[in-house]
Amino acid sequence: MDPEEAIFEVEDAMNKCVDYLIHEFAGVRTGKASPALIENLDVHVHAYGAVSKLKSLAIINSPEPRMLMVQPFDPVTTRDIERAIRECKLGLNPAAADRSIRVPIPELSEERRRDMVKMIKQLAEEAKVRLRAARKDGMDTAKKMKADNFLTEDTQKTFEKEVQELTNKYTKKIDDHAVAKEADLMKV
Repeated sequence: MDPEEAIFEVEDAMNKCVDYLIHEFAGVRTGKASPALIENLDVHVHAYGAVSKLKSLAIINSPEPRMLMVQPFDPVTTRDIERAIRECKLGLNPAAADRSIRVPIPELSEERRRDMVKMIKQLAEEAKVRLRAARKDGMDTAKKMKADNFLTEDTQKTFEKEVQELTNKYTKKIDDHAVAKEADLMKV
């Protein structure tokens, strides 16, 4: 493996950490209805004798700013989906109609906003842990390439410096996304 390819792999891993964090942040609500609120979270539905993800059993949309509409592909699963949404950690109270489920999104209290800010910080810290793991993999790759005589000592130092610069860049991105999401959550 050449050094440029190794750096590319490290950067790709770090980019995936940030992308995953953004995906996770989409599931943390900010007071307005978003299909990602229940779509991205692990809402597991016990239907057909198996456990399935909600988005594989229904279409989720937001017809109003404070309402989600879940339309099951098969009306038989309506009650199972309703139960799964009610039991998830979001504290939602869905109401089943004929062929759909209405999920009103309540106003966020100050206490709930603070809990969500804690969750945002925890998600950001978990992303930083994954980022540090990618950094460690990059540093280990540099040492291995040095041991295999692909790198000289100087080029190893340069490689490690590039990995550290990438780590700093992506750490800043994670912090920026966390601050933006926190500001969005605390906005009344």
